[in-house]
Amino acid sequence: MGTPLPPQPRVRLDQVVGQTDFTQVPRFAGPTTFASLPRPHETGDLDVAVVGVPFDAGVSYRPGARFGPQHIRIASRLLRPYNPEADAWPFLGQQVVDLGDITAHPYDIPAAITSIEQGARSVLERADKVLVLGGDHTIALPVLRALHARHGPISVLHFDAHLDTWDTYFNTPYLHGTPFRRAGEEGLLDREGCMHVGIRGGLYGPGDMDHDRALGFAPVRCEEIEDIGVRGTVERMRARLGERPVYVSVDIDVLDPAFAPGTGTPESGGLTARELLMLLRATSGLNVVGADIVEVAPAYDHAEITGVAAAHVGYELLSAWAPKIDPSRAPGSTRGA
Repeated sequence: MGTPLPPQPRVRLDQVVGQTDFTQVPRFAGPTTFASLPRPHETGDLDVAVVGVPFDAGVSYRPGARFGPQHIRIASRLLRPYNPEADAWPFLGQQVVDLGDITAHPYDIPAAITSIEQGARSVLERADKVLVLGGDHTIALPVLRALHARHGPISVLHFDAHLDTWDTYFNTPYLHGTPFRRAGEEGLLDREGCMHVGIRGGLYGPGDMDHDRALGFAPVRCEEIEDIGVRGTVERMRARLGERPVYVSVDIDVLDPAFAPGTGTPESGGLTARELLMLLRATSGLNVVGADIVEVAPAYDHAEITGVAAAHVGYELLSAWAPKIDPSRAPGSTRGA
C-alpha cells in the first residue's frame, strides 16, 4: 500500500476542532464536508451534527433534490470561521462535525421515512443539535419524530413559499407537501407555537388555510413582511415561539427565484437572500433543537446561486447556536481569500 495522505491541518481552539486551515490548504482541495468541517474520527465529543439526507422521492414537480446535500457542501467551502454580523464563531464556539449522509430508500417513501427516523435518532444520541441537509421536504417528518422522542412536542418555525400541511396528493399521504400535516396528526407539534414565514402563491382553496390553522400554524405571508419588515417579523417570531423547543425548517424556495433558481417548486415574489439571513440570525436566543435546509435541486441552479444561499443559511443557523467566545481567546485574523 502507498503512503497514506497526511491529516488535514485544522483551525483549533482548546479542544474544539474547526475547519480546514485555509492558510495551508486551498479552499477547493481536501474532503468535501460542510464548510470543510471535520469528520467524526477527527474529534471527540460533538455538540452539533451536520448530516445529509439525499432523498427526493416525495417531490411533486421538478426532481433533483437528492443531489442537494453535496451541492450545499461544495458551495460551503467559502464559509469563514468568524461571522461578524452575528459576532459568532460557529465552528469554534461549539464542536460541529459532518457525519456524512443518512441512507434512505430511493423509491419506497415509507421505508425511507423509517430509515431517516432511525438515522436521526442515532445522530441525536451523539449530538445536542442536528442540521439536516436535504433532500426534499418529506424528510422533516422523520426528523421531527426523532426530536419529539427527545424533547416532546416541537414548535416549527417554517420558512417556505408553501404551507406543506396538505393532506394527500394522488392519494399519497407522505410527500414533500404533507410533512407538517402528518406531524400534527401524530402529536409531534406544539400547536400553540408553530408558524410559517414567507408563504405566498396560490392555494387549492380557502380551506387550505383553515386546515393549516387547525394544526396550530400562524402564517406571516411575504406581502406582510413587505409591510412590517424584518424587525416586525422577528417580533412575531419571538412572541410566538418563546422558550419552546423549536425546529427551524428552511425550504430554499422561500427565496425569490432570483436568489434560488435551483429548486423544485419555485414561486415568484419571495424573500431576498439578505432578508432570510437576517431572520435566521434572529433565531439566536431561541431554544432551537434542530434544523433542516431542503429542496435544493442543483440541476436547475446556475453559478451556484442556490447552493451558496443554502450554505449561508446553514452558516447563520450554526452562528445562532454558537456560544460566544471571549475576544482574548479568539484566533487572530489572517489576510487572504
